[in-house]
Amino acid sequence: MEFAFDTTTEELRKRLAEFMDECVYPAEEAFERQAGESGWGTPPMMEDLKDEARKRGLWNLFLPGEHGAGLTNLQYAPLAEIMGRSPRIAPTATNCAAPDTGNMEVLSMFGDEWQRKTWLEPLLNGEIRSAFAMTEPDVASSDATNIATSIVRDGGEYVINGRKWFASGAMNPRCAIFIVMGKTSQEGSTHRQQSMVLVPRDTPGLTVKRGMHVFGYSDADHGGHAELLFEDVRVPVDNLIGEEGGGFGIAQARLGPGRIHHCMRLIGMAERAIELMCTRALARTTFGKPVAQQGVVQDWIAESRVKVEQLRLLVLKTAWLMDTVGNRGAHAEIQAIKIATPRDVEWILDKAIQVHGAGGVSQDFPLAGLWAGARTLRLADGPDEVHKRSLAYRELKKHMPPN
Repeated sequence: MEFAFDTTTEELRKRLAEFMDECVYPAEEAFERQAGESGWGTPPMMEDLKDEARKRGLWNLFLPGEHGAGLTNLQYAPLAEIMGRSPRIAPTATNCAAPDTGNMEVLSMFGDEWQRKTWLEPLLNGEIRSAFAMTEPDVASSDATNIATSIVRDGGEYVINGRKWFASGAMNPRCAIFIVMGKTSQEGSTHRQQSMVLVPRDTPGLTVKRGMHVFGYSDADHGGHAELLFEDVRVPVDNLIGEEGGGFGIAQARLGPGRIHHCMRLIGMAERAIELMCTRALARTTFGKPVAQQGVVQDWIAESRVKVEQLRLLVLKTAWLMDTVGNRGAHAEIQAIKIATPRDVEWILDKAIQVHGAGGVSQDFPLAGLWAGARTLRLADGPDEVHKRSLAYRELKKHMPPN
């Protein structure tokens, strides 16, 4: 069993770590100031960071094949971990930020030639942003077959009606295209009734109503999360991605890599939290001795290290399986990391906040924002309970008598 990264991965890890040390971490304070002044737009300094990342060959690292850097999931995983240490800056600076990553994956896998030319190319070049509209306010979207937005064919067009919310990326002024999932049929298998269509931002009938906050954060720096209204929105039938009835399958193909990207970034967040926790514990004194010498704090630090090491190994195993047997063959492991990683990283961040005292919940440290991000990921890309339900069934099935 080989645990070392290959030479390509090691070289990119070194290059990315240097970019973080020289460009990203020093920019964090100024980035926060600009973010507060930029509304829903991206802070101006991001363009300089993107230019620098491209010069260093740190661009589209997430995307395999001819359209991206050509890395495997196993090669990209440790790079995503490094980016996760500064999740508001590093993923966007390297053009590896959601929801654009998932949307580019969808277009590269399922888009036809004109869709790739029109939308994938400018996304790959970082010229535009995009949004993904799947979740709805009126149904339990954890069961994707509940999605009620209608997509009805009328001659050479599709007519879309419905409401979406938490459409990530939609508030950014540079968001030019929406991938929208809705129902094209009420008949047949419940998993073959959904489809995905491309809706340009300026299409009549599409209203971006408001940005949804997440634990009080706008997430404006990477495009926010919008509530959308579709009222007789018409798009050409050529805007269909893949085939009618293929939306559920496309969603699963999109969410598989996305889940492992999130989990590796979460591990980077946890590593930074441990560093901050240790630094703070060594710098403060309480009841006559350094906080670092308090038994409960030592317990938190030790448990944090154990959790991170366990999570990293599980995520790397999952990445390896995705590369060798495909996303379907790694389904159980993808579910396992999606359950374990946000939960355990949330725990680590909670303890880091506790060690920081009042500072931990303030804007002077990144911990509160990181905690909000980790807690949110227990809902995003499928809530814990859905993954546990499916994973439990897989385990039970091993012991069921054959039909």
